[in-house]
Amino acid sequence: MKKLMMSVVIAGLSLLTYSCRETTQEKTEEAVEAIGEDIEAGTEKAAEEIEEGVEKVGRELDEEYHGTDDDMHREDLEEK
Repeated sequence: MKKLMMSVVIAGLSLLTYSCRETTQEKTEEAVEAIGEDIEAGTEKAAEEIEEGVEKVGRELDEEYHGTDDDMHREDLEEK
């Protein structure tokens, strides 16, 4: 009877360990996917901000070239 009980306990612990390992693996995969999505969103946002900065610098250079650098654009006012 002892051997039967020990076998049942060992089998239960084995199943529990295997189940925990799968759960951990699934959670790790979900975390990695979430990190990837965060990186993608951050990269897109940074690219948009860089593009806006380039456009603003282009306007500033154009204004300097044409001597209209004292004029403010509506987009610049909206940002402030």
